[in-house]
Amino acid sequence: MATAKRVAAPGSEADLAAHVDALDWPQITAELDAQGCAVLKNLLTPDQCRAIAALYPDDACFRSRIVMGRHGFGRGEYKYFAYPLPDLIAQLRPALYAHLQAVANRWNEAMGIDIRYPATHAAFLKRCRDAGQARPTPLLLQYEAGDYNCLHQDLYGEHVFPLQVAILLSEAGRDFTGGEFVLTEQRPRMQSRAEVVPLTQGDAVAFAVHHRPVQGTRGTYRVNLRHGVSRIRSGQRHTLGVIFHDAK
Repeated sequence: MATAKRVAAPGSEADLAAHVDALDWPQITAELDAQGCAVLKNLLTPDQCRAIAALYPDDACFRSRIVMGRHGFGRGEYKYFAYPLPDLIAQLRPALYAHLQAVANRWNEAMGIDIRYPATHAAFLKRCRDAGQARPTPLLLQYEAGDYNCLHQDLYGEHVFPLQVAILLSEAGRDFTGGEFVLTEQRPRMQSRAEVVPLTQGDAVAFAVHHRPVQGTRGTYRVNLRHGVSRIRSGQRHTLGVIFHDAK
């Protein structure tokens, strides 16, 4: 049976960091600013996707299992990884954080929020641990036909990093149909806006966890965001969620 330590990215940690660094971050940043979300194309290879998805039956890799229907979250289930994280996820978190940290700090400044995020993910996790947030939050979601994920926000405690990443591990059209990633934006004194993000296997979507700044005619204001997954029409869908703050 697979164990967490057996799932590693091909090559060294530096190779994976270099792959993340080579993404089109100016374009990703521009899309995050404009839409509150951005697609990271081909973040993982098909082999990496299948290896992570194959961990789902191995409870030794996880700290807890959530059946969404029991809590009113939707239908389907997910498991939170335990520390130590699988190698690939342990490498992805700091590599992605290194680029998203500047966006997070700029957003907070624009919204008049005093919180700033340190340059390294390790330093941010220490801040979480010092506040009693020590449980890992990366998670693996599994959906079957008829399952869906209600609109929500992944907050978990006082310290929240304002961006997160979801990676589609299954192949749309082959492994499943339906199951689109959905983001909604609640704007002051306006109707909510919905964004459906098309993804292929190995693609990721980076998106705002809670709120983001929007430039209006009278200055900058905050909009509130929630995300979810539409109903799976057929097959099985796996997603890796990379959340940068830990939980109480």
